[in-house]
Amino acid sequence: MTDLEIAQNYSAALDSVDLINAGKPSDMSDDDWTDTLARNKEHLTIMLAKDYWTNEDLSSLTAAAA
Repeated sequence: MTDLEIAQNYSAALDSVDLINAGKPSDMSDDDWTDTLARNKEHLTIMLAKDYWTNEDLSSLTAAAA
């Protein structure tokens, strides 16, 4: 992985963190929110398992994936 690819993956993971932390949008059904949460938490779990991380702070990814 290049530094750029790692940075892009980290940014995408932080997007999932932001979405999870923002909470359910008022115009989203409970079922859709449950699905959205599950998909984004799974994304974070997959990303946390990668072995290419260098000095990125993964604490917010870990917290949001829990």
